[in-house]
Amino acid sequence: MARKRKGRDISGWLVVDKPAGLTSAAVVNKVKWAFDAKKAGHAGTLDPEATGLLAIALGEATKTVPYVTDATKAYRFTMRLGQATDTDDAGGNVIQTSDLRPDSARISAALPGFEGRIMQVPPKYSAVKVDGQRAYRLARAGADTVLAARPLWVERLRLLARPDADHAELELICGKGGYVRALARDLGQVLGCLGHVTRLRRIWSGPFNLDEAVTPDHIEGLARRRGIDALLLPMETGLAALPCLTCTGAGAARLRNGNPGAVVTAAAYGAECWAVHNGIPVAVGIYRGGNLHPGRVFNL
Repeated sequence: MARKRKGRDISGWLVVDKPAGLTSAAVVNKVKWAFDAKKAGHAGTLDPEATGLLAIALGEATKTVPYVTDATKAYRFTMRLGQATDTDDAGGNVIQTSDLRPDSARISAALPGFEGRIMQVPPKYSAVKVDGQRAYRLARAGADTVLAARPLWVERLRLLARPDADHAELELICGKGGYVRALARDLGQVLGCLGHVTRLRRIWSGPFNLDEAVTPDHIEGLARRRGIDALLLPMETGLAALPCLTCTGAGAARLRNGNPGAVVTAAAYGAECWAVHNGIPVAVGIYRGGNLHPGRVFNL
């Protein structure tokens, strides 16, 4: 018999402003403990030294994580010109240098080449799996691993500022699976000056932004205390990108049992939607001819 999970049945989203020095997993564990939640997960890893928005789902909200993970995200980052590192960030060893320092006009002219549908090779020190093993573990072991290029949608890449000749501040808006470190590496190669990321901050992700974020210290101050639940955003916030349909009482009962259920409102045939009954999310699924065919059912 499976062991029953300890903790509360609590569902919702928490937006955290992750500081440098903490892994995403460590923040999730801190939140799970603070809320005494049975289940928790995040929608998109940040590197330990990266800061900014980390969206954490509790309880039934974990079923909506893919819709946030797949959403567009925005980052602001600082690129160090003239140096390449083995990790593509400031935490690695410098492996190559250049005296070339392109001006702002040259940098801006190169950015459109990284917009639209591009192919990107992840950093060797990344969580990408190679033959069942994480790439960073192979890199630490000294393996000369060749990672395959992967498609990435880049909506926008723009130059924000030049603090000095050695640094450029940029903003990136991209889809799922992008590595800012790899983009800085590749941009430095195109410019001929080399480059790596020295500072990275995620400023929004799908329906979430930093205006809603709380710090780990604030969470810890309210841990296991009355009132901490007020920090949570509704579970359905993670479904903001999908059409919302209203289902009948009978339809809700069928959906909760994993069967197609009747909905009152309509959507495009074959569209992925979510259904609500009396203000409570019931299921996510595919709309076909007056019914929602459930893929994920919420136990609320």
